[in-house]
Amino acid sequence: MRHLIRLALAAFAFLTPVAALSQPLRIEITEGVIEPLPFAVPDFVPENPAAAKLAEQLSRVVSEDLTGTGLFRELPASAYISQVTSFSAPVQYPDWKAINAQALVTGAVSLDAKGRLTVKFRLYDVFAGQELGTGLQFTGTEAGWRRMAHKVADAVYARITGEGGYFDSRVVFVGETGPKDDRRKRLAIMDYDGANVQYLTDSSSIVLAPRFSPTGDRVLYTSYETGSPRIYVLDVASVGKRALPTPGGNMAFSPRFGPDGQTVVYSMEQGGNSDLYLMNSANGQSRRLTSTPAIETAPSFSPDGRQIVFESDRSGTPQLYIMPTSGGEARRISFGQGRYGTPVWSPRGDLIAFTKQSKGRFHIGVMRTDGSEERLLTASFLDEGPTWSPNGRVIMFTRETQGANGAASLYSVDITGRNLKPVRTNGGASDPAWSPLQN
Repeated sequence: MRHLIRLALAAFAFLTPVAALSQPLRIEITEGVIEPLPFAVPDFVPENPAAAKLAEQLSRVVSEDLTGTGLFRELPASAYISQVTSFSAPVQYPDWKAINAQALVTGAVSLDAKGRLTVKFRLYDVFAGQELGTGLQFTGTEAGWRRMAHKVADAVYARITGEGGYFDSRVVFVGETGPKDDRRKRLAIMDYDGANVQYLTDSSSIVLAPRFSPTGDRVLYTSYETGSPRIYVLDVASVGKRALPTPGGNMAFSPRFGPDGQTVVYSMEQGGNSDLYLMNSANGQSRRLTSTPAIETAPSFSPDGRQIVFESDRSGTPQLYIMPTSGGEARRISFGQGRYGTPVWSPRGDLIAFTKQSKGRFHIGVMRTDGSEERLLTASFLDEGPTWSPNGRVIMFTRETQGANGAASLYSVDITGRNLKPVRTNGGASDPAWSPLQN
């Protein structure tokens, strides 16, 4: 018998169905109502006294990761009949089945005198009465315990859904402080769930639109440090930065890395007009991609690097266009009513996320790469600047609420339009960019 999470996705024909797994426990996309899969994550077993607190913390983060997707529902510990006190003890399947736990995650944690942390876990299909695959083990440092919890959750998520996880990732964003008429902005980085915030720049100059490199070790961003917009690249580990040269020292903005991690596409203004350029970030050489009297900006590469989607008002209003990276004619892909901007290609390559302004409202939406099957996921006073999770399943964006004194915050939403929720940050936040999965 197959145990399913039934998702109300019949209207979303553009979604890629989750592949059926060979094991009984799986998630299937079909018609019906939302029935998140009930699961249990008993506190992980500490294998030595030093690991007691970390064992409890690890299991809580694993649970929060899975529950936060909207696809899983954790059963409370008060409902447990069995208690897991040994990682190697046989699972009492009837006890977990009695409380309707369809999935069970157990784990064990040890911490040695040198601060070396080891986490083991197993995933069980309760109704089938079997372990799904073999258990895994992760080793790291005590300080990196949250990452290890995210790795466990990613493995569980991948095993059940058949697609990659996204929990062991980070988000770079613009942290905002101060009143509306004196807003301070600086680059910050955090875990995908808002933990472990670090500031990468000070608030002495305005910074905008940070973007990760494909390996997550560098960040491109626009800064007004010299009084006009220039592009900088920052090393995340050392926090060292350098300005990228642009032809004639003109104003440059909206940079984004190509999949090779060296090519950068950006927008540059000359004489009141902006066009797209490609730069080799290693030697600073640039070549022009577009040459029109329109304003062209917000470029984003396809995952294979062969195409670029961007925003242009060449048709009279901001719309979305796609052109070859090698140059040539651009084709328009947005044809709905309203203004389109900030397009971003999905890491899967099948969808493009965008911002849309229509009838006084802002939306985050997705469409096929040919412009078909457009679907709006949000509606608000101001939603803008989407960024994709590493697995292409979730979109994070900036939201500004009317009457909030201009304060911005981060939200995320599933590509079905479900599970809209705020992202925890310290103070105001905008311009998020999701990293790839960490190594």
